[in-house]
Order: sequence, then structure tokens, then C-alpha cells
Amino acid sequence: MMLNEKELVMEIKKRNIKDVFFAACGGSYNDLFPIHYFVENESKNLRSKCLTARELSITNPAYWDESSLTFVLSHSGNTPEAVEAARIAKKNGSYVITISNEKESALADPALADKFIVYEWGEQISHKEEPMGILYRIMNEYLHETEPTYSKYEDLIDGLNKIDDIIVEARRLQLPAAQKFAQKYRKQPFMYILGSGANTSQAYGFAICSLMEMQWMDCAFISSAEFFHGPFEVLQDDKVYIQCVNAGKTRAMDTRSRDFIKKYNGQLEVIDAEELGLNKIQDSVVDYFNPVVFYEMGVLYRDQLGAKRGHPTEVRQYMGKVDYSYEPII
Repeated sequence: MMLNEKELVMEIKKRNIKDVFFAACGGSYNDLFPIHYFVENESKNLRSKCLTARELSITNPAYWDESSLTFVLSHSGNTPEAVEAARIAKKNGSYVITISNEKESALADPALADKFIVYEWGEQISHKEEPMGILYRIMNEYLHETEPTYSKYEDLIDGLNKIDDIIVEARRLQLPAAQKFAQKYRKQPFMYILGSGANTSQAYGFAICSLMEMQWMDCAFISSAEFFHGPFEVLQDDKVYIQCVNAGKTRAMDTRSRDFIKKYNGQLEVIDAEELGLNKIQDSVVDYFNPVVFYEMGVLYRDQLGAKRGHPTEVRQYMGKVDYSYEPII
């Protein structure tokens, strides 16, 4: 089912949209944050809020109403918190777009969504057809149609057309480093992941999804900027840091923490987007493509660690195994 973002935006434009909400859980939440970051920085007319689905449902902001656009993403389409968020969004009068990998899922229910989008998943699928790409396409088109001063429309499309080839080459370039890292740190008890900007969510997701969930490894995410406001006090030569270094405006925050860790002898793995092909993306929009690259780098590193540690990435001890249900709001 191919998305026609132009037709969808024409439908959305029939509403007087003032606010955009993004709701999901886990890895899906991490995929929504970059588009929230894009809207926050590029739109003059829209407020944007990105929250975990459960928190959005519980807080139920006063301005989550008929003048809002809500995106709810769930890979399975059946995540209870995501379904609940869609239900509350509809009750509030919002225009709701639900997105899932499963066409026969709860989020496909017309009672929950004005528009349901199914995406495919796998190595052969273009990043334009995966959640981040789909959301960038929709919001890029929306700003182009509704804000005359928005000037990055063609640059973002150009970036989306280039990113698949960039990712293929990035995987090839970084594989030896990921293999070496996995061999060296396969028994490491704890590590820190640093990142910033639009990539904040993917660095965070690397910590909580790729390592904590899929490898049962203790780790923590640290904002590159916040590193200097407390976390750097634990820096010692036995601590391991993975520094995600962005291309674009926020690069200065990442290089500052990178250089400090080097200076004081922390064990440091640097993954640098500028060395992985993002220099091919226009400077005006390169910030928004960091998360696409670093998602793939997270997958690369977690898979190499899983192989060296003898821990398959699909193994779980709690997720889907025990009861951790909650009381729904409605």
C-alpha cells in the first residue's frame, strides 16, 4: 500500500490544524521523535509534542482537540498503550493517522483512525517507505502546502532519495569497527551512549532497545550537551562510551564530549555521521538524517554484540512472557 502524501495532506488541510502530537512506545517512539524535532524547528505555525503513548493519554493536554493532528505508531499495531492513545485522540476530535506494519491490527480500526498507513519492513525496503521516511514525507509536504516561507521542501526530498545508498555504504564502512568493538567489549558490564539533536531518540533507543532489551546489558543514555552538567564526573579509564557524532548544527555538542572523553582516557567508540556519507545531504536538512544513519548503526552494533555474546537479539525474559498489563483510561 503506497502512501500518496500529497493526497493525504489535501485531506488534512481541510482541518484548521494548530498542533501536532506524536505518540508511540519503545522503538516506535524513537522513530517519531526526529519528525517532532523537524516540526519544532521548521514550522512557524505548528506546536509539536512527542510523548510516550501512555504519558500522552494520562496527561491528555488541554489543546489536544479538533485543531490537532495526531500520529500513532506501533509496529505490531496492537500495542495497548498506542491503541489507547489513538482512541483518546479520536475522542478529543483530533485528525488521527495510525501507522503499523500489520494491516490486520487494532490500529487499522476506522473508529480509531482517519487514515491508516501500513509500511513494509526489511533490508530491501527503502527508507522512504519506513516510518521515519513516511513521516518526513507527510510533514515536509504539509509545511510546503501551508507555510509559504518554508524553503527546505526540495532539499528534504533530495535527501530521502539519497539515503538508501548512503546507508548501504555506511554499513560497509562501519562493519569492521563494529566487529572489533563487539570482540573487545562482549563482556563489558556497563556502557554509556551519547548523542544529541534529532538523533537523541536513536542514541536513547540504542541504549534501551538494542542493548537493554535485546542484549540484557546495563547501559545509560546521556545527552552530549548534558554530559558537562553532571555525568562527566563518573569518567574513568575503565568506563566505556559510545559517542554518536552528528553531521550538522548539533555536531559541536557531540565533538565537545568526544574530545573530553579522549582527553581523560575514557574507553571511547566514535561513530561519526560525517564519515558515513551524510556530507552528500544538503546542509539545510542534514540534521534530520542523522537518526536514519544512527538507527542502522545501532542495529549493526547490537547484532555484532549479540553474535559475540551468544545472545540472539530476539530472546526476551519479560516482554511478551509475563503479565505487565495496566488499567486502561477508557
